[in-house]
Amino acid sequence: MPLSITIVGLGSGDENQLSLGIWRKIQQSEQLYLRTKQHPVVQFLEENKIGFHSFDHLYESFNSFPEVYDAIVRELTQAVLAKEKDAVYAVPGHPMLAESTVQLLKKQCEELEIELHILGGESFLDQSFLRFGFDPIDGFQLLDATDMKSSMLQPQLHTIIAQIYDSFVASDVKLTLMEIYPDDYEVVVGHALGVEGQEEICKIPLYELDHDQTYGNLSLVWVPPSSDEKLLNQSFDRLREIVNILRSPEGCPWDREQTHQSIRKNLIEETYEVIEAIDDQDPEAMCEELGDLLMQVMLHAQMEDELGSFTIDDVVSGLIEKLIRRHPHVFGNTSASNSEEALQNWDQMKKEEKKKKGLDVENLSLLSGVPSGLPSLMKALEYQKRAAKVGFDWETIDQVFEKVAEEMRELTDEIQTSNDEDRKKEELGDVLFSLINLSRFLKIDPDEAISLANQKFFYRFSYIEKELRLRGEKIDKTSILVMEEIWQEAKSKGLKK
Repeated sequence: MPLSITIVGLGSGDENQLSLGIWRKIQQSEQLYLRTKQHPVVQFLEENKIGFHSFDHLYESFNSFPEVYDAIVRELTQAVLAKEKDAVYAVPGHPMLAESTVQLLKKQCEELEIELHILGGESFLDQSFLRFGFDPIDGFQLLDATDMKSSMLQPQLHTIIAQIYDSFVASDVKLTLMEIYPDDYEVVVGHALGVEGQEEICKIPLYELDHDQTYGNLSLVWVPPSSDEKLLNQSFDRLREIVNILRSPEGCPWDREQTHQSIRKNLIEETYEVIEAIDDQDPEAMCEELGDLLMQVMLHAQMEDELGSFTIDDVVSGLIEKLIRRHPHVFGNTSASNSEEALQNWDQMKKEEKKKKGLDVENLSLLSGVPSGLPSLMKALEYQKRAAKVGFDWETIDQVFEKVAEEMRELTDEIQTSNDEDRKKEELGDVLFSLINLSRFLKIDPDEAISLANQKFFYRFSYIEKELRLRGEKIDKTSILVMEEIWQEAKSKGLKK
């Protein structure tokens, strides 16, 4: 008959939480092991002269909990095999709730051909529901204080936070909660719930969460749910819900009528408004404009959701998978010591993706894949970058300057000797293309450069208008010489923005 280990839960409080079946199992055990003696039931065991071994000594021998848990499982299974006796392993609370050693034992016992039996036990959640007085069916989540992120928080749910061993962990929990909740949001701290004479329950504002110095193995925090719209509106799910409502039969007539084509220009306009906020170095405006841009993404995704093509979840999932796939130097085994190597990894992954789609990568033009709707300035720069990667480029900046001069001469000749407007347009295009090449050699984004020039022109011309208004003169009645004089005045003042 194979050897066995039976795991039992001691409950989260005193002996009154022990079931009769578990108590009998403990009494009948030839080998009783406790993960820790730091539990209210231990005194009851000692009073009833129940012998046991604990693994508390291992907590002092290792630097991390995972190492301790591995050692516990190793020592327990070795004891069973060496003594050739079945064992009972008792853990705090319920064996299947926040008990890492149980999960490790499930794997280890299977490898060692030791039978594993798991009995229940009252968990700390039972006492939480009872003492805090809420029904989990209304919506509930359990979080581990040692591995908690603000993205996990859902303010509309009851939230229990466990594993708050000391005030340092409580401080981390407080800071994480404050990313979502206001500083004075009322939370409830519970110590030793269900343990007579030791139980403490107190309501405190969030900012005082780490002031308590009595946190220990039996400490919990309950964050009650909120119906505050300001809190709920921080959720991506809430945004998706709002967009769905707007497009529903009960929603907004204008939003319901829109199609991909009808709001296509909105996507472009919102993008440029984001760029304007970035150029103005205005974080407040940037926050608002990014929201407007996100709204366009949400609307397009919602339209396809209604057709059954894809959802916003598919968009997010696809993006995450792409980011992981194209960053093997972060999420894989490839290395990248600088940005150039990182871009090489990115380009290599793009090639692999094209191959998987059945595209003949070797025979594709290097210039393929540049979006046709890209602004011409950006498209020209991208074409030049791609050609330069295979050596189709000037060697020195002097050669680029000569090319600019050559294109200017050709444009001048065309203007002086021809009435062909198409030829003039072509030659002007060549001049602009050569100037973009120059900007690339100078490592200056041509779009940023022209944006600065536009900005400078705007402020200096506005200065001319302002000065003429102060003089009581109208700009359309002012000579070019006067306007040039004021322009030079603005230039001397360094007006750029």
